[in-house]
Amino acid sequence: MRLYDSIGPNPRVVRMFLAEKGLRLPVQRVDLAAGENREAAHLVRNPYGQMPTLELDDGSFVSETVAICEYLEEVQPAPALIGSTTQQRAETRMWRQRIDLNICQHIANGYRFSNGLKRFESRIVCVPEGAEGIKKIAADRLRWLDGQIAGKKFLCGERFTVADIVLYCWVDFAGQVGQPLDEANSHIAAWFARVATRDSVAA
Repeated sequence: MRLYDSIGPNPRVVRMFLAEKGLRLPVQRVDLAAGENREAAHLVRNPYGQMPTLELDDGSFVSETVAICEYLEEVQPAPALIGSTTQQRAETRMWRQRIDLNICQHIANGYRFSNGLKRFESRIVCVPEGAEGIKKIAADRLRWLDGQIAGKKFLCGERFTVADIVLYCWVDFAGQVGQPLDEANSHIAAWFARVATRDSVAA
């Protein structure tokens, strides 16, 4: 297998996932800033031009961050970052979906339509007039999550999962692009500090 890697929170999710698994793969960097992900060579790997992408041993490709992590979990089930039982897997996927749809996508578009507008306006449809409202949605969903995570070590209780990895990477990214975590979200702040101590965050 080979990982096509780049800057950004989604590639970081896969790197952290690999690190937690103790897996090492050959890596080829793709320069997003230069638009290399939109060039013909990468569009063969991922016709949507996104990152990251995983090349399998038979020469086929898997893209989409969650699909890559799901594939890697099946290749190497332990340690389980999605779950070792049907119930655990369902719980992890529930939280990952909530985080992705309600928080991460709003953080991403809040960035693309404001701070990142010059980079993205020639690549995707951007709605700069909606940026501030989208950021408010992300902040509101984080406030909701703060209540949900109270009294829990991780999103799935004692289990550290891909849901935690996704949330960590996106909250960290948000703080770098003008969307810092509200200090009132004390439970998320404590959770963030716990995750930050893991070796995989350096991946």
